[in-house]
This record gives sequence, structure tokens and C-alpha cells, in this order.
Amino acid sequence: MTRFLLAFVLTATLAGCGFHMRNKLMLPADTAAVQVVSSAPYSELAKLLRRGLQSSGAQIAEPGSPEKAAQLQVMSERWGDLPIAIDAQGRAQEYSLRYAVIFKFLREDGSELVPQQVIELSRDYVSPPTDATGTTTEREILADELRREMSASIMRRIDSVVRAELEGRVPARPASQNTVPADPPVEVVEPAVQPPAAPTPVPGH
Repeated sequence: MTRFLLAFVLTATLAGCGFHMRNKLMLPADTAAVQVVSSAPYSELAKLLRRGLQSSGAQIAEPGSPEKAAQLQVMSERWGDLPIAIDAQGRAQEYSLRYAVIFKFLREDGSELVPQQVIELSRDYVSPPTDATGTTTEREILADELRREMSASIMRRIDSVVRAELEGRVPARPASQNTVPADPPVEVVEPAVQPPAAPTPVPGH
């Protein structure tokens, strides 16, 4: 009874402070392991994705591993600072930090489960022209937050596609079929074969 009450109090406390237990990431039943592949060798996003997948119950295959595995491919990461406010001297003092990632998720046989797509996130920050040090620190903090949010967004996108497929909202594709719909079959009509013409009589024969 004491343990039950303690667990109940702990759960209520966590819920009250805004913590909610997350469901595990839904993956196809035949997925043995997932390999995170990134175009950037030391990508912090790739590290976050590996941790997120592992904590959600997925088995992680290391890059270059010979075992057969599904692949979460991070194809591109782009950062940009867009000025959104200027001071009286025309100097930028507020920016929008943009973060865009292109990714796709492949089944173990190489067919696409989640087709190539892009997710873009942004955060605004103030950058006084006279305080470069403070601006750098704030931008780094925002960049870390955006990476964590991007990792969660990618996992939610994968989860929603798999759940929709399992629930029948998206028709499941055979493993050998890619994401590009095949052209409709074209009926080929062979020309009718004409009988050979009778030989023309030659005069004198």
C-alpha cells in the first residue's frame, strides 16, 4: 500500500509540474534496428535522434554496421539568421534564427517509409550591435533548443506515418514498392497482320 501511495503521489506531482509520459515511437513490427545516417559527420542532431530512438525502445545500429537495418537519413541541415528589426542607425538588432532539416526514413529493404521531406523551425532573438558576446551566448542556447525540438519533430513525423499506415488511413505499400506511383498500364495494340499480296503477273510468262 505504501508503495502504491508513493507511486501515485509521484505521478500526480510530475503531472502537476507539466511532465507527461510519452508513448513509445511506433515502428513497423519487422524493424530489427534503426541506423541514423547524417550528411554531417559530427551532427548533434544525429546524436539526439539516436538517443531519442533508443529511449523510445528502438534498437540502434551503428553507421557502417553490416547488419540489416532501417535508416533514418538526415540529408541536410541548414541554419540562417534573418534580420527582422533595425535600430535608428539602420543596424539589425533583432533576428529570426531559422533551422531547416531534410530527412527521410527507409525500411530495411531500402524502400521509403517516410518520403523525403523538410521541417523548418525558427526562434527570434535580440542582438544589440554593442553586445556581441551576449548575442553569441543567446544564439547558442536557441540553437540547442531548436536541435532538441527538431529531433522530437522528426520522431513525431515518423510515428504519425507508421500509425496512420497501421490504422488503415494510409494504404500500406508492398516492401518492393517505392514512393513514386507507377504509371498506369498502357495497352499495346499490335497492328493487324495483312496476308501477303498475290504476285503480279509478268508479261510473257
